[in-house]
Parts: sequence; C-alpha cells; structure tokens
Amino acid sequence: MDAKDILGLPKNQLPIPQEKKSRPPKEPQRKPDGISREVYALTGGLAPLMPSVDVSQLKRRPPSDEKVTWQWLPFTNSARKDDLQLFHWVRVVNGVPPTGDYAFAKYNKSANIIKYTDEEYEKYLTDPAWTKEETDQLFDLCERFDLRFIVIADRFPSSRTVEELKDRYYSVSRALLSARAPPADITGHPLVKEPYNISQEVERKRALSMVLSQTKQQERKDTEVLAEAKRITESRMAAKGPEESELPAVANIGPDNSQRAITGDAVTPSTAMPSSAIAASSTLMADNASTLASLRMLRVYLRTYALDQMVQAASASAGLRTIKRVEQTLQELGVNLKPKVPTKAVCAEHLELRKEILTLLNLQKQLQYKEAEGTSFQDSPYSETPGTPKRTPRGDQDRPFMPDPLGFGGDRFGKRDQKRKAPGRTSEAAQSPSQSKRPRKMKASDI
Repeated sequence: MDAKDILGLPKNQLPIPQEKKSRPPKEPQRKPDGISREVYALTGGLAPLMPSVDVSQLKRRPPSDEKVTWQWLPFTNSARKDDLQLFHWVRVVNGVPPTGDYAFAKYNKSANIIKYTDEEYEKYLTDPAWTKEETDQLFDLCERFDLRFIVIADRFPSSRTVEELKDRYYSVSRALLSARAPPADITGHPLVKEPYNISQEVERKRALSMVLSQTKQQERKDTEVLAEAKRITESRMAAKGPEESELPAVANIGPDNSQRAITGDAVTPSTAMPSSAIAASSTLMADNASTLASLRMLRVYLRTYALDQMVQAASASAGLRTIKRVEQTLQELGVNLKPKVPTKAVCAEHLELRKEILTLLNLQKQLQYKEAEGTSFQDSPYSETPGTPKRTPRGDQDRPFMPDPLGFGGDRFGKRDQKRKAPGRTSEAAQSPSQSKRPRKMKASDI
C-alpha cells in the first residue's frame, strides 16, 4: 500500500521517457567575400532576390584608354505603341552613347488570342447562353488584359462568373482550332487534349473555400478522424499481410511446376538455389506484397514514394552493410540511387535491378562460405585416408623409452615415483633431456 492507495487515486504508470534524437550539428556558414558583416547578418545567408554583381567585376579596374561617364539620356520602348519618350541614366564610354532597343522591351510578352469572323461564328460558335456581342466583348477584354480572368470578370459588363468566362473562351478557341485544322494536327494541342471542365473547377473552389473557412475545432476534429482512419488501415493491413504474402507463391505454381512436383523430377545442382536464397526471395515477395497492399489503400500516391517503400521492403531482410554494398554497386554501374524520370517502367526496372544485385551479393557470400569450408576441410589432419600411416612429430622420435612401472609391487612403485616427482607432474609426462640431467661441474683435471 502506498500514498495513492490511501488517497484512493488511480495508479497511473509513469510515462516512458522518450530518447531525444540528437540533432546533427549545423555546419558554420562562411561569409562570402564582397559583402559586409551587417548585410550578411540581415539577410541570414539567403540568396538575394536580384542577381548580384560578381566581386571580380567590382574590383576590376577600367582600361586607361576608356573614359566612362553616366549621362541622363532619353529613350523609347518598342513595346509601347504611343512612342512615349522617357529619360534614364546611361553608361557612356568615350562619349559614345549605347544604341539599340530598350533592354527590358524583350520581356513584354502578350497572349496570342484567336480571332474569328462572322461566318465562323454563325457556323461553329453559336451558343444559346451567349450572344455575339458578349462573345466579342469577352475576346476584346482577353486581348487587352492578357487572359487575366479576374480583371476581365471585374470589367465585364454583364454579371458573369470567372468560371463562365473561362468556359466560353476555351470552348470557342477549341471549336476554332477543330474547324481550321485537321484532327490529326491538333490532337496534341493543350486546348484539345485537356479541355476546361467548369463543373470540376466550381467544385474545387467550393471545397477550397470550405477548407479555408474551417475553425480550429473543426480542424482538430478532422485531424482526429484522419488519425483514427490511419490506425484502422494499419490494423487491417497487419491482419491481411500474411494472407496476401502467400498469394505470389501460390500464383507461381503452374502446370509445369505441378507436373514436376507430381512426377518427382530430379533437380540438377546447377538449377538448384541455396535454401538461404529461397528464404530471402520468399521474404522479399511477402514484403513487396504487403507494401503494394498498403499503397493500394492510399488510392493516390507519388510514384517516388512507392519506389522508396518497395526499396525499403526489399532491403528489410538485409543488413546495413549489404544495403551500402548495393548502393555502391549501383554507383559503380553508373545508375542513380533514385531514377530521374520515375515512370512506372523505370521504377519496375530499378527495383528489379536492386533485387538482382541483392541476390548476387547473397550468392557471393554463400560462395565465400563454401570455399572457406572446403579450405578448412583440406587443411584438417582428419581428412587423410585410413590406409596412410600417421606421421609422428619429431619430438616423439627423440623421446627416450620409459618402461611402465609395473612389477610385483607395481602399485607401490608407482606411488613412490609420484611422491618423488614435483607436484603437478604425472608419471606419463615426458621429461626433456635438459631437465632430467644436470650439467656436471668441471674439475681441474678436465682442463
């Protein structure tokens, strides 16, 4: 009994402290040359909005024979139709002003608006919801404001929505293209290939306005619903995973395989795969099946996300070193770790290449293991045939013959011999010649 039992409080388990993930240290950013410390601190190291001048150009000195001055000169813009004359500062070298068109005139781009005649309108463009005067006003405003339909809807005389104006303009343009050119020439045109859908656009804006007008409470409720849906999806996937993992193995059983299993054909060693490779392939098939099932539950997903999920599932049974070796092999082959154009066929081939590399590494590992096993078997002394006499070591040949201490008082004699010997040595231990005899002292007569 503790304090909570006395006070009648529920026993809540202490929250398990989560390990804080160590953030990688940020690399110190070096201040670039040619910029002051104050400006760099204000911008935070971000790139400027406008392209800056290179430092080498700032430090470059003009040639001695050039005289550079700045003059207030007039200019005209070819993009304007009123021939308006303005003034600006111009860099003049040796008193010769620059010639040519205004530098920013090339950025004046206008939309190409299709024109139609009265005959074409009566033949192809009649619509009971639109009059010819309204259509003419719409196309004039589109040409004037460069298809800025928000501005066009504000300037349009009648009460028309932006979606209605867009639908009328794109339908007239598509009808004119179809009437003036053969169908084979306009099949790839954006107006024909992807026609404007007014109902979808209205529904999209309505859904967007609903999302933007949500309160905090509604957003919190939607988050809870999405979390619960994700939990239910994961639980269903965990339940259906083992069932779907068995489907590829069953689907691979064809009439040839079943006939071979019934007749009991022998499998040659060249076609037989090691058990570890079969287990790895079955594990990859199960992981891929579960990953594909989880992706099908999402309905809409990016193909690069699907490729990442399939690669993780294929490399789940492999270790970190094996994954690094697979990536190293891809780099050696000149293949990107992620495809630059992730189409369905490219992603399938990329995944198949990863699987083949993983199978190759597993087979190389099995080969190294078998070679090491064969080498150890050849080096072992037990690999000799029974008929060959066993060689004795050289130390056994130099060992003197010692008779067994057996006789009438064999037991006693053995005990005495054991008492005379030093502790820890038995009678079976062989004494080296240097230990059995001590060197004799030299006398004066020996010299």
